[in-house]
Amino acid sequence: MKAVVFHGIGDIRLEDMPEPQIEQPNDAIVRLTASSICGTDLHMVRGTTPGMQPGTIMGHEGVGIVEQIGPEVRNMRVGDRVVIPSTISCGYCTYCRAGFFSQCDNANPNGPLAGTAYFGGPKDTGPFNGLQAEKARIPYANVGLVKLPDEISDNQAIMLSDVFPTGFFGARLAEIDPGDTVAVFGCGPVGQFAIISAMLLGAGRVLAVDEVPSRLDMARSLGAEVINFEEEEPIEVIHHLTGGIGVDRAIDAVGVEAEHPHRGPAVRQAEQKAGEFQREVKEVAPETHPQGDVWKPGDAPSQALQWGVEALAKAGTLSIIGVYPETARFFPIGQAMGKNLKINMGNCNHRKYIPMLIDLIRSGSVDPERFLTQIEPLTSAIEAYKAFDLRQPGWVKVELVPGM
Repeated sequence: MKAVVFHGIGDIRLEDMPEPQIEQPNDAIVRLTASSICGTDLHMVRGTTPGMQPGTIMGHEGVGIVEQIGPEVRNMRVGDRVVIPSTISCGYCTYCRAGFFSQCDNANPNGPLAGTAYFGGPKDTGPFNGLQAEKARIPYANVGLVKLPDEISDNQAIMLSDVFPTGFFGARLAEIDPGDTVAVFGCGPVGQFAIISAMLLGAGRVLAVDEVPSRLDMARSLGAEVINFEEEEPIEVIHHLTGGIGVDRAIDAVGVEAEHPHRGPAVRQAEQKAGEFQREVKEVAPETHPQGDVWKPGDAPSQALQWGVEALAKAGTLSIIGVYPETARFFPIGQAMGKNLKINMGNCNHRKYIPMLIDLIRSGSVDPERFLTQIEPLTSAIEAYKAFDLRQPGWVKVELVPGM
């Protein structure tokens, strides 16, 4: 079968791989009809999320048709059409029963303290082969698959695998009350769903911060007040728009890839010329760092975190759903403490939210397909990665279709 395979930083390839097989009684084999590229995938290809093992199939978002089931998968049938939650969970441990599916004690073979298990991730997440392939093995399939109603298309359903639940999770972590003013940092797919979720939860105003015009246009179409940080200083604008008070809630929907304070447009342009996947300051423009050395993830707070803390009103809430590696060590704790901020963060418990979000789509409250900007064949995945990595105009969410 065809699959997108990781070989090293900046090196992914479309290759022929062996078809997956049933390995455990609660496994299922799913023939993928849709997958997609996520910003988290770029973290791994760039090396900002370390630990990827060569030979691992990429991708953690998928929709497909059940082809085989193990004897302990009692709620699925061959032929069922399903969405695959990105994170893997057993469904029966204490954490799963409490709704913390991303903290499952049993899914990660590295042990209960190893952290979240998900498809297509580094060694410490499993590793499990991912979903940018023609077929995939789904462990704990009785929990790890959610049936789809016929009226929800693949183009809608692929958003349910990760980005819609994550954006909604971010809005829930922000503890939004009716009438709150919310700032969302990052208008990629997760940020767009955080915006619409904030509004579903009753936000009075949403301020959206990004630098990509097409993403800001999409946020504006949702009703957000947009701020382009390449053209104006976002904290000054936020304070101006809120009468000097700040926002009640802030959501970091970017993570470790948020631009560092000392990395301006010239550095980013040089980084793009240095390589389409690996965006490090090293060997490109180290002189732009005030100490003259190379910035690496964890050396300083990401710009999104810094801005989130600065943008919040006193006693506000910061929600962090952008991805950070375990090597990240810095956070503006002094500023946050001085303002009595509340901080909620974590990996999304996808399986908890997907059934409810299916109902929202069926009712017509949300059409997630509006955020899908590109549909590409799986065979064009490498070119799609490059375009997505370079944030080409109009590229917000990319679906990959096997056999297209």
